[in-house]
Amino acid sequence: MPASAGGGGHPVTTSLSSGSGASSEAALSSDALPAGRAPRPPGPRRSATSGDAAGLGRHRAALFVAPALILVVAFLVVPAVWTVYLGATDYRLTGLQAASPQLVGLDNFREAIADPDFRNSLWLTMLFVLGSAVIGQTCAGFALAWTMRSVPKLVRAGIETLVLLAWILPSSIVAFLWVAYLSGQGGTLNALLHTPGTEWLLEHPMGSIIVFNTWRGTAFSMLLFSAALGAVPPSQLESARLAGAGTFAQLRDVVLPHIRGHVLTNTLLISLWTFNDFSPYLLTAGGPNHESETLPVFIYNKALYGGQLGYGSAISFIMLVINLVIALFYVRLLRERR
Repeated sequence: MPASAGGGGHPVTTSLSSGSGASSEAALSSDALPAGRAPRPPGPRRSATSGDAAGLGRHRAALFVAPALILVVAFLVVPAVWTVYLGATDYRLTGLQAASPQLVGLDNFREAIADPDFRNSLWLTMLFVLGSAVIGQTCAGFALAWTMRSVPKLVRAGIETLVLLAWILPSSIVAFLWVAYLSGQGGTLNALLHTPGTEWLLEHPMGSIIVFNTWRGTAFSMLLFSAALGAVPPSQLESARLAGAGTFAQLRDVVLPHIRGHVLTNTLLISLWTFNDFSPYLLTAGGPNHESETLPVFIYNKALYGGQLGYGSAISFIMLVINLVIALFYVRLLRERR
């Protein structure tokens, strides 16, 4: 049937020609590729703001970040650099060194490392951080947060208010209250324990400031752990309870795996805060006989009270390095968790 063949020949020819054209283009494109590699599908074009969710661009984004960077440089970088410079001088508050300080290089750092009073202060600071932050505030905060889950709302609100009150009060007021509480002459603790005349701040200075700082800083840990425990699925706790798991087993197998990141974050923050805490000075001033002289108190006694600003600055820089080491240790633990 020539008519039908002739009439239907054009579309067939067109489709074949288009098909052969497409195949030839594919062959050309495939010939242009290295052997063994398949052609890559075309991807989206990259724009100037690729990866910028807000579409601001680098320059506008930098303008938003600039105020924060200026504050960081002004209040962190510049003081740190100035501390390093002072630590390399014999600068004092009075005398010839106050008028014309001289560079002494690393002498102040060598003197600090060889100073038994500095090593004693470093040991007392580690003990203070371990006792009042890592153990005291972490355990007390978690215990309160765990206990508050099962008490009536009115009781919970009262306890949380008291704990927060201890945290938000100024350090000077809290220190005055604890001096009166631990006083050997009519102190509240002696009246409760029937131990008249016991001078707790003189006979047990480190124990007193550890308990003081634990009582004062537990509120932060309690709030953080309360929020973390709220994220633990109740169904998993109920399943563990039905399976016969006790409280300890529930904490070990269900709760702690969920809040491990919160525990590390809490421990990092309170460790750094406690390491740099100056409030022990308000209770004992570092005494008696340097028995409660933590590093911040030691720096104050040397740099301001003793006038040795160069030596005190060197110790401050060593303290900054220790803080960085502690922070990097916790950050590494957090990354390993992820």
